[in-house]
Amino acid sequence: MSDLDTFTLLPLQVDPQSKAVETTSSSKSLQTELAALNALHRSLLNLETPHNIPPPPIPVNPKRSANINKLRENANTEHRKGKYADAVKLYTLGIQMALSRPLWEPQGLVREEVAGLYANRAQSYMALQQWPEGSIDAEMSVETKRTGNAKAWWRRGKCLLEMGRVEEARDWCRKGLEMESNEAELAALLKDIEAKLGKGKGEGEDE
Repeated sequence: MSDLDTFTLLPLQVDPQSKAVETTSSSKSLQTELAALNALHRSLLNLETPHNIPPPPIPVNPKRSANINKLRENANTEHRKGKYADAVKLYTLGIQMALSRPLWEPQGLVREEVAGLYANRAQSYMALQQWPEGSIDAEMSVETKRTGNAKAWWRRGKCLLEMGRVEEARDWCRKGLEMESNEAELAALLKDIEAKLGKGKGEGEDE
């Protein structure tokens, strides 16, 4: 006869106050199992439900979306006025707000927002001739959105060129053209970079 064919009624009861499961049995294995069960029960009771369990998924918060869009628009306005440092600050606030969206909101939305904000902030950094910062932002934009983001590809290529990292700029632009289907501005930048590299090699040979 197997254990599956035998039913054993265990002497169990529930304490009305603590709700702990108790037994009068002397079985050590049973007492060990009940101790673990009661410990789990106590730990669950100690959870502060409103703070430890995330709320169910809800639609995107329209106020946050509106605020992010407003920050982007204001930053664009400041950039057009030539107030590039102010534009950087506003783009930064927009990025922070987008990245702080609750985790249950669509990640695709966050990526789209952040990609545009990083690309725009890169442009403001470039206007300030802060090439390393512009390069980093443009790369962040591309990492967030690899296709349909030709401006970010171009901006990092331009920053790398301005920093004298010409070969790296060439490789970056070539990769960008693979992703962006030979986008005209990016192709033109690559042509300029390759011309500079060719000229540099020619001067080296003359020496």
